[in-house]
Amino acid sequence: MTRFAFIFLMVCFSQWSVAQKIHAHNDYEKPEPLVAAIRNQAGSIEADVFLVDGKLIVAHDKSQIQPGRTLDSLYLKPIAALFGQNKSRQSASGSVSSDRKYTFQLLIDLKENGVEAIEQLQKAVAPYRTCFDRAMNPVAIQLVVSGNRPPIANWVDYPTYILFDGRPSELYDDETIKHVALFSDTFQTYSRWNGEGEMPEKDRETLKRFIKRAHGQNKPIRFWASPDNPNAWKQLAKIGVDFINTDKVEECAKALK
Repeated sequence: MTRFAFIFLMVCFSQWSVAQKIHAHNDYEKPEPLVAAIRNQAGSIEADVFLVDGKLIVAHDKSQIQPGRTLDSLYLKPIAALFGQNKSRQSASGSVSSDRKYTFQLLIDLKENGVEAIEQLQKAVAPYRTCFDRAMNPVAIQLVVSGNRPPIANWVDYPTYILFDGRPSELYDDETIKHVALFSDTFQTYSRWNGEGEMPEKDRETLKRFIKRAHGQNKPIRFWASPDNPNAWKQLAKIGVDFINTDKVEECAKALK
């Protein structure tokens, strides 16, 4: 069975019942990249990317770079294959799942050479444009650039199908904010809680103020380096965190049902 066919079968037999959105942190390091995240209805899937000799290579750091592990082979092409297999009379452009209510954002964490990497990203996406452009297909996968992002002033110059991962410390004008997909920050800025027991009330209120401010700008939020256990997931969801950052996607999905 081909990898694309395997992914398709896994999606068809998935149960899309998770209410809270999950951010599949470092998805590419898992035994089933993309497959497990889709099976558990992750709302956000993360891939760290380096630009190497004109190719977008998925790896956590330079020492782990393997030429065959490209963004195209691990994510873009398999996603496009799913869209092709989920076409119908009602949906000529297809969807990533037989359940057309499900879509997600592919968060691409550029480790370096942001400007050049985005140029290559546009070329890589071009053959699959209807799968990654919501102006062409409302259930397309949203591309979000994080990490080594280009200067904020230049975000408005990029195609609308490429959005950016914002930061609460940054200032955006009315036009630039339209190119921000979400706000992300390290959990450690707001709390040192380890996820055990109840979150300290002071930390809870600090987090809720930040969440309220982000939601006031109609942006979801994500905290990286947050406690990664069932108790923490539930408490973070309860205070309104939109994307629960986790390395344990399946366990998190079950805990949040």
